Formats: sequence, structure tokens, C-alpha cells
Amino acid sequence: MNSDFFKKYNVPGPRYTSYPTVPYWDHSPTAEEWIHELKNAITIASAQGTGAAIYIHVPFCESLCTYCGCNTRITRNHGVSEPYIDTVLKEFTLYREKLGLTQKLKLSEMHLGGGTPTFLTPAELTKLLSGILEHCELTDDYELSVEVDPRVTSEAHLEALARFHFKRISLGIQDFDPKVQDIVHRVQSVAQVQNITELARKHGFTSINYDLIYGLPFQTLHSVEDTIAKVILLKPDRIAFYAYAHVPWIKPGQRRFTEDDLPNGDQKRSLYERGRELLEQASYCEIGMDHFALKTDSLYIASEAGYLHRNFMGYTARNVNPIIALGVSAIADAWTAFAQNEKLLETYVERVNQSEIPIYRGHLLNQEDLVIRTQILNLMTKMKTVWDPQALQDGFLAEVPEKLKELERDGLIRLSKNSCEVTEEGRAFLRNICMAFDARLTRKAPETRLFSQTV
Repeated sequence: MNSDFFKKYNVPGPRYTSYPTVPYWDHSPTAEEWIHELKNAITIASAQGTGAAIYIHVPFCESLCTYCGCNTRITRNHGVSEPYIDTVLKEFTLYREKLGLTQKLKLSEMHLGGGTPTFLTPAELTKLLSGILEHCELTDDYELSVEVDPRVTSEAHLEALARFHFKRISLGIQDFDPKVQDIVHRVQSVAQVQNITELARKHGFTSINYDLIYGLPFQTLHSVEDTIAKVILLKPDRIAFYAYAHVPWIKPGQRRFTEDDLPNGDQKRSLYERGRELLEQASYCEIGMDHFALKTDSLYIASEAGYLHRNFMGYTARNVNPIIALGVSAIADAWTAFAQNEKLLETYVERVNQSEIPIYRGHLLNQEDLVIRTQILNLMTKMKTVWDPQALQDGFLAEVPEKLKELERDGLIRLSKNSCEVTEEGRAFLRNICMAFDARLTRKAPETRLFSQTV
């Protein structure tokens, strides 16, 4: 990587799992408006012969991983699980009532995230999943996926998930180096990961993802090489290789270490470049940003075919919309609107028990938002976007071609009258390229740091 470009473009910026990005949501829908947008999205999906998606957030973890940016509740009291499941099921009942569903909801995808979904016992998982799926009709091409912590996941968990036909599983690995694991409070052995990987395959999971992070405290080139060598031997189908986002002003748990403990600047990027080199040598192909997949995996196939998608869960092999979000802090997407649930567990429970859709904040997209959302999504998934020249004539959109010219001069994009294509060197600066389209970021730069570094 050109070190001058690194210094120039390594600035705080969004990861663009949505547009507008959450800090710039400024037109929250009422519950009635949200249900209206969601109902329209379900109607469109039905007309296209597809179903909706459901995301369920399970916030509980037994211990805090200090790199984590998710909404979690740290506890060893497993008595919290049953009441939480009851609340999530009650929330889903509210949605069915307010949407006026007289038949089962057509469902194409479900994802369990967290937190730690396998904090729940196998019996509790069964109660949760049966309580949701009994009211759903799965489409022929449905996909059910789950995130797990290898330290607390058992074969009984995998058996329970397999009974509901879950086929995708994601394991949080991050790094195998003992010193790194200790400082981020995520100590797990290769044997634990291997055991869950093999058991998942035994019980019919056909796509296994590993999450890795570069830029963690005390990470070195050697530790990343060693971790990836061990990962390659286990041969997951896909790998997410994320940059660590150091935001201690947002996540106080990250104050367990300081910036002096982190690989910074060129050193941090070299960890990614070396990791990418090793993964590509092992037949993993780079997908979008921060993701790699074997050619047999649907993520690679979707990327080659041009229907790769990106949402709050990262990259997916297709666009399933709407996403109905259940659980504390969960974010829903109806394409024309977003809605995030209450972030505080007690408030979430209270509002659901009062028969309220527990929206904490959200955003109704205007026409400019919808145009920009499409452009940024195209860049993130196809490395190219094409626009109707008429669409970029008004307001901020008219400024975009000029804003892209410096990126073109630096060789990061190829620009024509109505298109922008990311070059090979530009892939490392994909977030910066998307920022040129970001009207809300341009108009209202944050007063405080909201985002991690882009590179």
C-alpha cells in the first residue's frame, strides 16, 4: 500500500452497513409509520415471491470481550433467559397483530446474533425458535444462521439448532495468540474451535464462518500469521477479517489497554495485507470489504454473479428485505425505513409488556437518501456503481462527481460520466470512496468521534 495514501485517507469514517448511518438518523418513524413501511415491504417481497428475514438479538454474555462493540449484558445468572425469551415472543406477537397477518409470515432468513445466542440452553433455544417458527412459512430457499461462542457452545446446542434446519454458523475467533487473548479477555483454544467446527459439520451445517480481527492490542505479524495458519487447517467456508475499532469513548471496556498497546499506522495495515496474502494463497477469495470465502461458498458465488448484499449483519449472499428485528437494540430494515429497538434491556421489556413496538430510534429515508443508499450499496458489494445523470443534478448529489475527482487522480477509482469503479488499489480505501457520496456526513461532520479509522 502507498504509505502516503494511508496517511492521507486513514481518517474516521463509517463502515456503511446502512445508509444513512445510524448517527445521522434524524427522522424517526412513529410506530404507526414504521408498521406502514414494514407492511409495504412485506407486500413487495410477497409479490416478488420472496419472504422476509428475522433478526433476533440475544444480549447475554458470561464475560466481556473488550474489543466488542455490540450491545451486551454481562451476567452469569442464567435465570434472565426465560423472561427474555418470553418478551421476544411477545414482541413478535405484537408485530403479527399490528401487521394484520392472518396467515403465517413467509420467511426466507433468520439470524440469531448477540451477545451470545448459545448463552441460552438448548431447551431455551428450542422454546424461542419454535415460538417464532410456528408462525412462519419457510420459503424453499430459506437460510437460518447463528453466531456462537465456542467456549460456551455444546453439541446439544448444535443438535437443537440442527432440528430447526440451521445450516450457517459463525464462530468468534479473533486471534489465537495467548497474549492477545488475555488482554481482550477472550481465551479459547484451537481445540475448542476445532471441536465446535467438526460437530457443526457433523450435524449438517454447510457454511461455517470464522470472525478474525486485526489491529488488536499486542498483535504482531507473527501472531497473525500463526492464527491464520491454524484457521486454514480448519478450513472454514468463509472468514470475516475485520479491523479492530478502537472507540473507548463509546465502549469503556476498551480502556483495559491503551493506544500504545495497539499496532497503528502502517503496522496495522501490514497485518491485513499479510493476512490477505495468506488467505488468498489458501484459495480464499476477497469479497467486498473485510471478507473472504472459498469458491464453493455462496458468498463467493453471489459476488461473482453480482447479487452480493450488505446490511447490519455484514455481507450476505442475497438481499432479503424486510428485516424484522426482535430483541433489545435490534435494528430492522424495510429499505425505506430503519427502526432500532430500545437499547436498555429494562426499557425494552417494559415497553413490550405495555404492548408497544419498542422503537428507540429510526429513520424514514427521503428520496436523496434512497439514491445515495443504492450508490453506496453498489460500491460496497460490486466495487462499481452506475447512476442516471439526472439523479445527480440536485443539491449535494450534483457535487459528487467533483468530490470523486481527487480519488480518481490518486488511482483509487475509474470515473466516467455516469459511473465509478473501484480499482484494485482502491479496495483498501473503499470506506473513503463511499464517504464521497455521503451527504449527511458532509453536511454535518460529527462534533465528537463517532467512527473508527477507515484503513
